[in-house]
Amino acid sequence: QVQLVESGGGLAQPGGSLKLSCAASGSIFRINAMAWYRQAPGKEREFVAVLTSGGSTNYADSVKGRFTISRDNAKGTLFLQMNSLKPEDTAVYYCKITAWPNYLYWGQGTQVTVSS
Repeated sequence: QVQLVESGGGLAQPGGSLKLSCAASGSIFRINAMAWYRQAPGKEREFVAVLTSGGSTNYADSVKGRFTISRDNAKGTLFLQMNSLKPEDTAVYYCKITAWPNYLYWGQGTQVTVSS
């Protein structure tokens, strides 16, 4: 059973930066897309960013221009570079991988807190 493990969360000041990582415990074949989601206290989980197997990216309007999703193809690690952080970015961040034909993997989440 492949597991996804996120890391890199923590406490950042407004305007600061954090870089999240997501690594798989095993090999995942025929990946369709890799994505980041987040869930703030009392809110539903929401989409943050996606990177497709074709290299296309898409971002939630709330993070566009501030966050960048990328992947280290050699290591199969997914990243989320978060700049210009705001208090409203505070949430648990999850990575998600979908693979053909219908595999779906979620990580356990990493806490990001933006506060002065």
